[in-house]
Amino acid sequence: MNDEFTDRVIACVARVQRIDPEGVTLDSSFEELGLDSLDAISVLFELETEFSISIGESLPVEAAGVRDIAREIWRFLGEHDSEKGG
Repeated sequence: MNDEFTDRVIACVARVQRIDPEGVTLDSSFEELGLDSLDAISVLFELETEFSISIGESLPVEAAGVRDIAREIWRFLGEHDSEKGG
């Protein structure tokens, strides 16, 4: 994961929670940020928009924090790019 990518993920989480992105880090847990399961789904929708992707049912929503969701989106984007190229 690169800095631009993680900054975009953090910005999405901050927008959903209506908090300053400076208060969100990769190490922030959803619990610390006050995200419940509905908020987590809203984060996924926001990430779909941000990265122009359609996650659908393919991404597990078992993430406990920002790093988890960033890692899953990064993996999803890598797999999606591989499928397009091959």
